[in-house]
Amino acid sequence: TLLWRLRHIHISAMPVIYALVARNKTVLVDQQARSGNFPTITRMLLARIGPEDQKMSYVYDTHVFHYVVENNITYLCLTDEAEKRRIAFAFLDDIKERFLATYGSRAQTAIAYAMNGEFGPILQERMQYFSTNPEADKFAAVRGKIDDVKGIMVQNIEKVLARGEKIELLVDKSDALNRSAAKFEKSSNKLKNQMWWR
Repeated sequence: TLLWRLRHIHISAMPVIYALVARNKTVLVDQQARSGNFPTITRMLLARIGPEDQKMSYVYDTHVFHYVVENNITYLCLTDEAEKRRIAFAFLDDIKERFLATYGSRAQTAIAYAMNGEFGPILQERMQYFSTNPEADKFAAVRGKIDDVKGIMVQNIEKVLARGEKIELLVDKSDALNRSAAKFEKSSNKLKNQMWWR
């Protein structure tokens, strides 16, 4: 069965293991990061995917098939279950944009594997990019930048607080000096008056 076959696939550590672009059940281009029976399994899955525009994920054992259907064209990838779905869908959106920019409406009439020679290397390169490059996960990159800004803000607040403590200390010293000056003035006036009456 489909589940048994998927359990017995040995998969590398790459998040995007297999990818394809198809029109209905006709595969136009596919690439895999490692050997396995992915084409057989995805053909069964393609038979179950309807032609209406949709975005979906199917979980099978420890793997997930993610796909986007738009204008009767299916963009599909296989990842490990532990991988973030946002990376898989970012990959699919990237592939969709590149595929449409390259082929446009020609995909609606192309024969099976017609785009494999030209688009296959692009698909393979994008799989590699989204599997290994931390920049591919824009959410994590933005979160990292936010953490950096947060760290800088905390440092600035600590500096302001330290400066505030120093200012507070300076204010306390100036108040003490002011009180001392007032006492000195009072005692000097008292001494002046005592000297005057003598």
